Amino acid sequence: VTPRWGVGELQLLLPLMKEVTQQGRWILWVAPPFIPYAPALAEAGIDLNHIAVVQADSSCKDALWSIEKALQSEACAMVLAWMDWLPNGMVRRLQLAAEKGQTLGVLFRQREVKNSPAPIRLHIDSRVDGIHVRTLKARGAYRSHSAHLNVH
Repeated sequence: VTPRWGVGELQLLLPLMKEVTQQGRWILWVAPPFIPYAPALAEAGIDLNHIAVVQADSSCKDALWSIEKALQSEACAMVLAWMDWLPNGMVRRLQLAAEKGQTLGVLFRQREVKNSPAPIRLHIDSRVDGIHVRTLKARGAYRSHSAHLNVH
């Protein structure tokens, strides 16, 4: 959950994105709010040949189908989706698809959703000196945690 797109939410995932693309596995971006900036991704060591993008102007049905099929695929390592409108039932369905394919699914939202079935929810916000991350929900012995990350 982030108050607006582009606060640095991808900074948290860059090391993992680098690792999975170097293993030859795919990352699917669905409805990113901005065109992925290839030079910055390449500078972070991410293999651009293993990134696919479903544009924001795709139909909801097509976007959801793409997410679900990618999550079920063992060739895809990560699915990043920017969607505020998904109902909890659909989030649960995507969670089951991710478990089946052993694929990481990350859903970026701008608003907090009550009773979300997501196994972990983080609030991410930018500050002058970096990114602030606060745990909203986590499976297991949950206690509220927050961290401040300096991003350069």
